[in-house]
Amino acid sequence: MSNEKPQAANTSAVLDRFYGVIPAGGVGTRLWPLSRAAAPKFLHDLTGSGSTLIRATYERLSPLSGDRVMVVTGAVHRQAVRQQLPEISNKNLVLELEPKDSAAAIGLAAAILYKRDPQIIMGSFAADQVIAPVEVFQAAVREAVHTAAQGYIVTIGIEPTHPSTGFGYIRAGDQLRVAGAPSARSVVEFVEKPSAEVARTYLDSGSYSWNAGMFVAPVDLMLKHLEASEPVLYSGLMEIADAWDTTRRREVVRRIWPTLPKIAIDYAVAEPAAAAGDVAMIPGAFSWDDVGDFAAIGRLNPAAENSDLTVMGEGARVYSENASGIVVSDTKRVIALIGIEDVVIVDTPDALLVTTKEHAQEVKKAVEHLKASGDTDVL
Repeated sequence: MSNEKPQAANTSAVLDRFYGVIPAGGVGTRLWPLSRAAAPKFLHDLTGSGSTLIRATYERLSPLSGDRVMVVTGAVHRQAVRQQLPEISNKNLVLELEPKDSAAAIGLAAAILYKRDPQIIMGSFAADQVIAPVEVFQAAVREAVHTAAQGYIVTIGIEPTHPSTGFGYIRAGDQLRVAGAPSARSVVEFVEKPSAEVARTYLDSGSYSWNAGMFVAPVDLMLKHLEASEPVLYSGLMEIADAWDTTRRREVVRRIWPTLPKIAIDYAVAEPAAAAGDVAMIPGAFSWDDVGDFAAIGRLNPAAENSDLTVMGEGARVYSENASGIVVSDTKRVIALIGIEDVVIVDTPDALLVTTKEHAQEVKKAVEHLKASGDTDVL
């Protein structure tokens, strides 16, 4: 059995409608004190490649979209993003006055693009993910664009490598028959982060993929579902979009943006659209990491030969004996590790983190404590 929608008349022109959108938000609190409000993780080179995460994201998308790339980020990151991506034009740099979660960020991009051209197919890809090989990712995006052109919101599901409890999952349904997208499948539902036991059943079934928050969709369909599920957010974003390319932008944004509700794009659009049968999935057969904590950085940066310790930081001065783990140094301080396993040390001029890979996810608790105690100067 297969689900079909009417095929587009001219699939060769579909890719010309594609517009890449890069939401660059979030602080990455589990990567504190390396990642901070003024310098979040997407502005760092966390893979030792010589490229920051946002730069790598742009370079993955630009071969598909050319100069049709929009970045949505906080106003405080304007200068840093400009330095990283000088190719982005002023009209395609969308600045948020304050964080309002992913539905507002992605919804605003959709609304602005819809006002410019209602035929655009947007693809939203977070600025802080590590993906390889790039060619396999790009092939999946092409399939997603062709599928979106048939009237779907398309997500790229990551083939799970282990029963992770840290990611949401996508349950795939029937194969779709879409020209240019042989692997497209319908989506039955999105499911929340599961227990370890449930995650194992997902992996064994072969019907579930990790939800990496990648969405490719016609802007009009994205906005249709946003209006149905979050009418207040939709109305505010459309009012901002109406003024965006005019002299009224500043006044309207300052009046409307602070009043918008906070909600994730999964809850505002993806889940309701899946229930309506409007979501499809392309399996992503590439490696993917959202660099969620320092254990992830250790995975992405293998230790040097004849060592169990990953050391990052220009000019880092580290001595180790029977030690393993990861050290990130932003100072010239000598760090000596002796007889300690799976340690995580992050040394910056004004803050020092010492934990283990096992407890790397709990770094967020330290940030919450510092915020509550008023020690915001190190955040």
